[in-house]
Amino acid sequence: MKILSPSQIHQADSATLQKQKINSIQLMERASQTIFEWLAHWLQDSKSTIHIFCGVGNNGGDGLVVGRLLVEKGYQVMIYVVDYSDKHSGDFTENLVRFEKLNQRKIQFIKSTESFPEIMSEDLIIDAIFGIGLNRSPQGWIKKLIQYLNHSAAYKIAIDIPSGLFANCALTDADAVFKANHTLTFHTSKLAFYLPDTAKYVGAFDILDIGLDTEYLENAEPLASIISSVAIQKIYIPREKFGYKNTYGHALIVGGSYGKIGSVVLSAKAAFRIGAGLVTAFVPKYGLDVLQTSIPETMTLTDIEDNYITEILVDFQPSAIGIGMGMGKKQASVDALKTFFCTNKAPLVIDADALNIISENRDLLQYISNNAILTPHVGELKRLVGDWKDDYEKLEKVKKFSTDHQVIVVIKGAYTMIVENQRIFINTTGNPGMGTAGSGDALTGVITGLLSQGYNKLSAAIFGVYMHGKAGDIAAAKMGQEAIMAGDIIENISSAYMELIKDRN
Repeated sequence: MKILSPSQIHQADSATLQKQKINSIQLMERASQTIFEWLAHWLQDSKSTIHIFCGVGNNGGDGLVVGRLLVEKGYQVMIYVVDYSDKHSGDFTENLVRFEKLNQRKIQFIKSTESFPEIMSEDLIIDAIFGIGLNRSPQGWIKKLIQYLNHSAAYKIAIDIPSGLFANCALTDADAVFKANHTLTFHTSKLAFYLPDTAKYVGAFDILDIGLDTEYLENAEPLASIISSVAIQKIYIPREKFGYKNTYGHALIVGGSYGKIGSVVLSAKAAFRIGAGLVTAFVPKYGLDVLQTSIPETMTLTDIEDNYITEILVDFQPSAIGIGMGMGKKQASVDALKTFFCTNKAPLVIDADALNIISENRDLLQYISNNAILTPHVGELKRLVGDWKDDYEKLEKVKKFSTDHQVIVVIKGAYTMIVENQRIFINTTGNPGMGTAGSGDALTGVITGLLSQGYNKLSAAIFGVYMHGKAGDIAAAKMGQEAIMAGDIIENISSAYMELIKDRN
């Protein structure tokens, strides 16, 4: 599923009008019909008053059509025209006339703060003031109207995008954005729906298919792509009938220091659960008994030092390596990592302290180019690419970093994003319960285990974050988000695979 820019969506509209030989009023009617059907199913026989606030552009036209359809079905509707400009779109004007013919008494024009209506907590607010064409934040009495609506206890639904929110650029006035409980958006979601600074205004959202031209949509270059279950089905590599442990690779997990061997345990176990044939852990000598006891399936190599890593020596060629978890930043460990990077040829997943060491020793980047997936949390990311003023600048910095160093960056978060050069892939599995110690270590093991099986770097990153999030969702369904531990995510990777296989069949 693609995320498109406002200009691309307008082009899709134009292509649809031309190829389907319809006019813009007919397309607006079709789009609004999908909104009405969703609302009618959700409202059932509700007697609450529905307050629809319509701007004077095409988003307001959508609101008018929805209002007319609701009135025709007997719902209690009040229409408010937010009359902020003398320039009304043609489709808005046409639908205003249609609504007035139906019931003129249900329309009120708002031109100042004195016209704000009383809204009860049991009512419903529908926002159709501004759409994706907005290019500056609302001001004056319109801003005050948005704030007034936000302070209402009534449930709030936005049509296409919350008013005051830009589809794919940073906010300029956070106080002038409608805060929806639910957003009903047309055909494609917007980048703003997935970013921490802006997603909070969207609430839950549904994407409604309004029949836009499929040829245009297929050929359009997206701002970002949503990782769908369909895409995951295409990436998945089933097991071979005559495969054995060497068929599925030998993953190496490197990390740990005194008191932090558990992170290596989690990564190694996750690598096994995702399907690696063999897993070896390289840890300080102190970690040997912990690994042998916790995961008897794992082979273990140790450093000569008891409590931290001083030299990474392995007697085999790994298929893939996950490195950095719990490693610490003692100078001996930093030197060991430098030496290791200079000689390693296997695909890498770099996490935690290894990322922080790279941030402080930028010359190491030359040794991981074309060969690494980086999995930073927000603090580690800032140390890698520098601070940012908003989420959009963050994405631009990460795209540049990925392009300059030819690495894949996995930005961990509520919507984990995978950045490869200028491409962005957004994952939608996972839940807040996964914000727990060790969850990132599990992800490193998952991606490493996939690389060891022969998945290419991008496929391993995409498939890995999806399965990691899916396992977390299954764990949350069983025990609630608050109770999830990283081990629960790992244990439910098997259930995530079972769902994947069931869907394939």
